Amino acid sequence: MNENIELDRDTTEGIDPPQQFHIELSNRGIESLAISPSSLPPAVLLEIAKPDDWGKVAALAKDQAWRWVAGWAEDEGNRLSVSVCLELRGAYLVLRTRTDAQYPSLPSHAAYFVSADRSERHTHDLFGIQFTGHPDPRRWTRHQAWRGDDAPLRKSFPQEGLSHGQTPPDNEYPFFKAEGHGVYEIPVGPVHAGIIEPGHFRFHAVGESLLNLEERLGYVHKGIEKIAEGRSPESLARLAGRVSGDTTVGHAFAACLAMERAAGMEVPPRAAFIRGLLAERERVANHLWDMAAICNDVGFAFAYYQFGRLRELWLRDNLALFGHRLLMDRIVPGGVTVDVPLAAAEKIRQSIKILRLEFSDLVTIHDQNSSLEDRLVAAGYLKPEDAQTLGALGFVGRASGQSFDVRKHSPYPPYDQLTVKVPLESQGDVASRFWVRYKELWVALKLLEQLLDKLPEGEIAIPWQSPPPGAEGLGVVEGWRGEILSYVRFAEDGKISRYYPRDPSIINWPALEKLVLGNIVPDFPVCNKSVNGSYSGNDL
Repeated sequence: MNENIELDRDTTEGIDPPQQFHIELSNRGIESLAISPSSLPPAVLLEIAKPDDWGKVAALAKDQAWRWVAGWAEDEGNRLSVSVCLELRGAYLVLRTRTDAQYPSLPSHAAYFVSADRSERHTHDLFGIQFTGHPDPRRWTRHQAWRGDDAPLRKSFPQEGLSHGQTPPDNEYPFFKAEGHGVYEIPVGPVHAGIIEPGHFRFHAVGESLLNLEERLGYVHKGIEKIAEGRSPESLARLAGRVSGDTTVGHAFAACLAMERAAGMEVPPRAAFIRGLLAERERVANHLWDMAAICNDVGFAFAYYQFGRLRELWLRDNLALFGHRLLMDRIVPGGVTVDVPLAAAEKIRQSIKILRLEFSDLVTIHDQNSSLEDRLVAAGYLKPEDAQTLGALGFVGRASGQSFDVRKHSPYPPYDQLTVKVPLESQGDVASRFWVRYKELWVALKLLEQLLDKLPEGEIAIPWQSPPPGAEGLGVVEGWRGEILSYVRFAEDGKISRYYPRDPSIINWPALEKLVLGNIVPDFPVCNKSVNGSYSGNDL
């Protein structure tokens, strides 16, 4: 299993800047394009004046190999704006157009990008925008508590919601139907035996072989986007840290970066480095726990207990050093709330040394377990071409040969001053997703040491500077699951007008539907855990 693990080799290709997208668009005959290179840092903003051109732009982006990152909408009164973020070789591009608020309609991007599918359904459910040509018009986010004409993210819709009486059961979702000799359905969830959030999985199988999996998520809609409106920057940072509790650092980091860019602020260098320390500590803790859970799902209890023990020691250090086991609310607009004195830095170095010793011994035992190898190798295979089509992120993508990592390809402080290695696997199975986590953990430990070695002196925060009305910013960071995007726009009073967070799970959940095909039913739990999508991060 543990072959070709070479942690010091940089497996990513060189990065060349993409061609000027707007010039190519103009050459293809789309008129009235306006480009604003500095209006939405760090991305280029491209205004599409004609809504009818929205689909043509998607086709061109697909031809030029751009990756569809995220999409969101905003209420501008009698118009609705729709934005889409694309990425190519580390460069980010935001496309934006507008449609009439009374009869909103745009051509769908889902015909060109799989990752646009659920995002557009989410936007339709919360804004009422029709995406013509969308391959799957079924409701995705809207719950039965909302009527068909409700648009919860319109400004006119109250934060407390509207009462329509008792909410009917959500039991008529039109799942895909499969028929044939010996074909049967297996419904799993939405309530599970474990202490996890609800999500429904509908299987079709013949014998033990899985023919199809369909996910139904969004059972606990938190209203993150709605309750963000009118918040102060400090309050938004706290809210962002609760988008997905296991990624509190990643989401708070992205949200603060977006707000700071909108305000034209740069945090002190020491604060940026401490943010990096927090992000890498979050990465280590979660990879340890995922490796434990993968082992547990195939009955290897020894490794489950030992990986879990190492994670628990790491979390106790978090509490002792930073005041919170999960590092919640440590990142704030303008910097961080905790410093790293010399004694704390030495404690971190010692804990890294201890973790390396124990982790190496434990992984050796894991690697020599042939029965474990039988359960992980070749299970849950995600083809590299499928991973690319889906835009799979983080360890899910990198286990299938997708090398993108924001820290490496679009670096932000402090990673623009560090050497970031991006481990890859090519087999695309559960074993590969285990080993990518293993390699990423080692990389994270090296990054922690780099951060400590280069930790600059100075302040850990600066006072917040209120941005001008309408200022907007984009924050993109590499969370432990992969790329996290946060979009923020400010209102006239310096409060938040719009906040949209895109967790990597929103992109990675569809990969689970692909990689389980052809597996046996008993292997679904370990396939699922090898992806470990966040229900909370998906259900805003």
